[in-house]
Amino acid sequence: MAKIRLTRRKLLAAAAPLAAVPLVGKLALDAQAQASGHDHSSHGHPRSPASHVHGAMGHAAMVGEEAPAVGGPNDLDALLFPPPALPYEPGRVREYALTATDVDLEVAPGVFFSGWVYNGTAPGPVIRATEGDILRVRFVNAGQHPHTIHFHGIHPTNMDGVFEIVPTGGEFTYEFEARPAAFHVYHCHSMPLKKHIHKGLYGAFIIDPKEPRPPAKELVMVMNGFDTDGDGSNNFYTVNGRSLYYARYPIKVKRSELVRVYLANLTEFDLVNSFHLHADFFRYQPTGTGDTWEYTDTVMQCQGQRGVLEIEFTGLGLHMFHAHQSEFAELGWMGFFDVVD
Repeated sequence: MAKIRLTRRKLLAAAAPLAAVPLVGKLALDAQAQASGHDHSSHGHPRSPASHVHGAMGHAAMVGEEAPAVGGPNDLDALLFPPPALPYEPGRVREYALTATDVDLEVAPGVFFSGWVYNGTAPGPVIRATEGDILRVRFVNAGQHPHTIHFHGIHPTNMDGVFEIVPTGGEFTYEFEARPAAFHVYHCHSMPLKKHIHKGLYGAFIIDPKEPRPPAKELVMVMNGFDTDGDGSNNFYTVNGRSLYYARYPIKVKRSELVRVYLANLTEFDLVNSFHLHADFFRYQPTGTGDTWEYTDTVMQCQGQRGVLEIEFTGLGLHMFHAHQSEFAELGWMGFFDVVD
């Protein structure tokens, strides 16, 4: 598929003629048309892909095969589903290995982003430990720039990812006691910090409490954005790195089962991002700490903020979720839970 470059202005302008078809959907269809050499514009074809989808669907969203997204149905499972929580065990060591590389990420069909990433994806892999574990992370820098890993949480300052800059071809092992129990994030802390984070060097970091949380279907959602034309503003917004992915492949959950979502925001260039759930409410615990829960259907997070959502769906069917900044949703940050019995 041909690579295309789309400015934010072009993306938003393309939304004008669309009554109900999400913007990214039209752009991806147009990109596919360009790549195949066919003109599907309303001027050159009596039945454009956008008008066809709109007429066929009869509702204000794309879902399933009508939602253009990169990849297959299980491509992002390693980012969506965290490693299982382990019961507390004194003296246990949890070991991980992260490698920084430079890669081209396809964030929407035919749209590529030149990224710097941990282990090949943006966000990077989910790291999980139980409070009191010794966390040992071997970091290898195979990229073209100096990088680090900064873990949120409590640890010695010589393990903070600020002073131990790792050059190209170098490596460093982070080792510290995992604490406090909470939902954290990790990211590169090399300068310029804005560029290293925006390029994709970040991920989710869960520290479970010694007294485990109730059993649940657990999901990780890292909100992020991609500036695909280098103008300092995002052209696409996603969860776990691919626009409209969870619209094409809705997340299946069971009615009345406890669903726990670890939600984090690592979006650069925008002050806040948000999560809004349709047709139900959830409990929200900021940072995953304390005993206070908010009962709501919308939460806002600035960069680096995170929290834990718990939901027991009361109804069946497709429940949309998306950013409640409408522009973010139109530029790819939208998906569905498919609630079944």
